[in-house]
Amino acid sequence: MKPEHLPLLKSVSAPAAHPDGSRAVVSVTRPDFDADAYVGQLWSVPQDPEKPARRITRGFRDTAPAFSPDGRVLAFLRATPGGKPQLHVVEAAGGEPQLLTDRPLGVSSYAWSPDSQRIVFGSREPDDGRYGTIEGVSAGGEDARLITGFKYRMNGVGYTGDKPLQLFILDVPELGGEPEIRPAGRALRDGARTAGDRPGQSAGNAGAAIGLPDARQLTTAATDHTGESFSSDGSSVYFVAELHEASDQDLVSGIYRLPAGGGDPVPVKAPNVGPQTVLDVRESQDGKWLFFTAQDLGGSSRDFVAKNTVLHVMPAAGGEARALSDAENMDVAAPGARIELRGSDAALALNNAQGTVELLEFSATGSHALLVHGDRVVTGAGAAGASLFISFTDSATEGDVAFFGNGQLRLLTDFSAALRTEAGIIEPRELVFPSPDGYEVHGWVLMPPGKGPHPVLLNIHGGPFAQYTVALFDEAQVYAEAGYAVVMCNPRGSAGYGQAHGRAIKERMGTVDMQDVLAFLEGTLDKFSALDAKALGIMGGSYGGYLTAWTISQDHRFKAAIVERGFLDPVSFAGSSDIGWFFGGEYTGESPEQVAAQSPMATIAGVRTPTLVIHSEDDLRCPVEQGQRYFTALKQQGVESAFLVFPGEDHELSRSGTPHHRRQRFEHILAWWARYLPTESNRGAEGQEARNEEAAD
Repeated sequence: MKPEHLPLLKSVSAPAAHPDGSRAVVSVTRPDFDADAYVGQLWSVPQDPEKPARRITRGFRDTAPAFSPDGRVLAFLRATPGGKPQLHVVEAAGGEPQLLTDRPLGVSSYAWSPDSQRIVFGSREPDDGRYGTIEGVSAGGEDARLITGFKYRMNGVGYTGDKPLQLFILDVPELGGEPEIRPAGRALRDGARTAGDRPGQSAGNAGAAIGLPDARQLTTAATDHTGESFSSDGSSVYFVAELHEASDQDLVSGIYRLPAGGGDPVPVKAPNVGPQTVLDVRESQDGKWLFFTAQDLGGSSRDFVAKNTVLHVMPAAGGEARALSDAENMDVAAPGARIELRGSDAALALNNAQGTVELLEFSATGSHALLVHGDRVVTGAGAAGASLFISFTDSATEGDVAFFGNGQLRLLTDFSAALRTEAGIIEPRELVFPSPDGYEVHGWVLMPPGKGPHPVLLNIHGGPFAQYTVALFDEAQVYAEAGYAVVMCNPRGSAGYGQAHGRAIKERMGTVDMQDVLAFLEGTLDKFSALDAKALGIMGGSYGGYLTAWTISQDHRFKAAIVERGFLDPVSFAGSSDIGWFFGGEYTGESPEQVAAQSPMATIAGVRTPTLVIHSEDDLRCPVEQGQRYFTALKQQGVESAFLVFPGEDHELSRSGTPHHRRQRFEHILAWWARYLPTESNRGAEGQEARNEEAAD
């Protein structure tokens, strides 16, 4: 795989199963260089593998499909070029999609009511005068912001207090009848004059004046409201928010319930549960149980480090909660996944497990079953009756859909066929090596084509409570294709191996984690004679950037390094990062001595390795000042270094940055390795000129 093959990476959403179980709908999105954006449409995937999947929408970017419970209507989010995602509906049998919202900042999520008549959705509600709500007032012309608390920014979102995520509800119009005729001329003018008098009209819902359904705002608190879903009888809406006193001082969030017709939220709390961060909530289909996922925060209400996410259940009418998943050894926190209901009293959840993600079914009575496991990463599930569809990725696909039945998976799609045939995929080899203290470290190596000797890149993942997996990893594929052996592992501090594994580096960053990655590297070098132990590079992003910077201050075996979007100075991080007010203190401890003993900036004088520092200007997670200060210090002490800065990008550049920037990032990274670790496939501009001369001779 080469940088130009990025458009072949087709990502697949969680499947929306039709209530009759005959088919599922997924969104399939990909980077597009011409649009410099992510484009995609909805695909219908029949349960019958003899019937091919087919594209059913033609929008610029159509995502998040969900069938109405009666199966008659399909809802989804559509974004136009440069526009925000808006809620649309279309007849399940096909037809012209109908726009339901015109929110200035778009719609982020939604859920159907059990009677298929209403939809509750989340959307950021901007304060008057901000984010384009007054024509002609740009961001630079807005009023000043007075900040009084810790929680006021979020990576990828920006300021949050002046555009909280609120919940709205609307009645879904009858489809298939006479098309809506939007007013024009005098009628449009008269409608605009009276829009403010319409019942339930909000400042952000001016779309109702041009024929859109009237969306009624349900929540008003100046905080984000997430995880919205209806109760089984449709009378109430559940959501997750931080509405308690002292919410600005801790990480606690809770479950709330309010009438679907409007009213005050009421907290839903089990008397036997301590401080938690709640992630998602769903009432069982029989209305008797409430499933929710949460992380325990300990007595401090901030102790989040390497806490596994646990699936709980409690009576919907109130009572004590029970943990359904093992808090120590299971982590039902797969990125972006929500609780999926199955049957009258069961729920599906995804579990991070030693470099894979499994699908499990939990009964409210306490039993559970492992449904899908093995060398794959399940990314979503959709259940309807006895039918169960899953989306997944593995070493050979960026995303596909399968049907689970009789204990077996049946593959239904092959969206990565072009990726395999045009770009080629290198299969990772799974390995386990002991650390010096005997602790086993699990990971993979990707071997490039040819006999070698191959230069080696040690890649370190972010988090730190995250994991490398068996899923196709575009970065490793690009580097391996360029002639590098790519070494990746999950050292102590990673997710997927139990809480003790993850919490081993709490107030001990840069100790056993560095020991583990170096031991895995050495084990790999010893095992494969085709690897060049004298041609080593090291790289990583976020926490991986931290551990790269920390390692090169003490270990000088590497020819070059890349430190990307790193957590590099815990001191300045506390005042500049969106999570700085708690993250560093929980991971490194509070005392200046503790912090200095784990800080790359405190040990930077030991760095001699040529280092490329990569950062994004809009990164609020690890702000650009971290990279700026690190680069400047390297230059001041004479270390060969460069600083690559991406405008308009945030902490997610390598995963969801613009296609142009993602390709450019790869090109710069390969050029850096060509300078210090050239290969036959990656010799840089000078190497290419030499090859051209050789060919001419």
